[in-house]
Amino acid sequence: MTFREIVSTSLLFLLYLVLQILLVRNLVLFDYAFCFVYIACILLLPNETSLTWLLLIAFVTGIIVDTFYNTLGMHAAATVLMAYCRPLIVRAQIDVPGLESRIEFSLKELGTGAFFRYVFVLAFIHHTALFFIEASSLTLIIPTLIRVAASTLFTTVSIVLIQFFTRN
Repeated sequence: MTFREIVSTSLLFLLYLVLQILLVRNLVLFDYAFCFVYIACILLLPNETSLTWLLLIAFVTGIIVDTFYNTLGMHAAATVLMAYCRPLIVRAQIDVPGLESRIEFSLKELGTGAFFRYVFVLAFIHHTALFFIEASSLTLIIPTLIRVAASTLFTTVSIVLIQFFTRN
C-alpha cells in the first residue's frame, strides 16, 4: 500500500467510527433492528491486508465501539470473528483463482449484487456473534434470531446506501 492509500484508508476508518458513535448509535427500528455501519471499516479494507493486521484492526475497532457502547468486549469479539471469516467468504464468493488478491471491496468494483452478498454474509456473522453474546443464553433464541435478521438487513442496506451515495 502506498502512503496515500494508507492515509485514505485511515480517514475512512475514522469517518465510519465517528458516524457510528455520533449518529447511528441511536438509530434503532422497533427495538429489533440495530445499525452497525462501523463494520464497514473492516469490510472495505484492501484485500492484500494480512490476516494479522486485519484481526488487529478489527480488535481495535471493536474496542473503540465497546468503549462508547459500554459493552465490555462484545463488539470486539464479534468484529474479530467477522474479520477472521472475511478471507474465507472472499474465496467462496469469488470463483476466479488469483482474482481475490486484486479485488477492491466497493460497490463500484463488485457491482450491487456481489457487494450486497459480501456485506450481508459478513454482517450476519458479526450480528449473530454479537447478539448471542449479548443474550448469553439460548432461552431468548427467537427474539435474538429476529434481532440478528433485522439488524443484518438494516446494516447491509445502510452500508450499500452509503457506498452508493459516496462512490466516485
